[in-house]
Amino acid sequence: MTKDRQNRKTAPKSPAPKPAVRAAAAAAPPVARRPIVSSAHLAANSMAELSEFEFALMMANNAFNRWVVRCMNAAGIGDLAALDVLVLHSINHRDRAKRLADICLVLNIEDSHTVNYAVKKLVRTGLVQGEKRGKEIFYSTSAAGHEACLNYRKVREELLIHGVRMLGHPDGDLSHIADIMRALSGIYDQAARAAASL
Repeated sequence: MTKDRQNRKTAPKSPAPKPAVRAAAAAAPPVARRPIVSSAHLAANSMAELSEFEFALMMANNAFNRWVVRCMNAAGIGDLAALDVLVLHSINHRDRAKRLADICLVLNIEDSHTVNYAVKKLVRTGLVQGEKRGKEIFYSTSAAGHEACLNYRKVREELLIHGVRMLGHPDGDLSHIADIMRALSGIYDQAARAAASL
């Protein structure tokens, strides 16, 4: 028998917890979970969970905006703001030309001027091209714009997807979260319309 195995055999075992100690631990009340919020005054009355969601949404939104800019930089295209990148992907989506109104609708952006500015910037950089059809201009990605989107996808696969998979959640969980977030966006839109009428 080796020395290691002898030591393991002769090492004193930890005493099992006494029944009274086990019972006290089981009876102890759970520690109250304090909501993680950025504005405690909004969580003070009801539904603190919504304030937690809003704080998480704000953090995720800011992190996402940083990510898309840096990912596009790593893909070889600099000097684009987060909205510019999102508009580029939207125009490239399904390889179909889109009007300004279509882009605003899909991205749920009310102020079309910001999207129009992003589109004009993308046209200037040669990533997007416009074609007049009647009174409307339809935008599509140029060869350079399409390639930029593919390069972005490569960087995303390399740097982001692995980290998300490390969380250990099934892919269906993210789809479920996306469903809830889309439903909540409708509730926020409805509340915004109500607030505008007060």
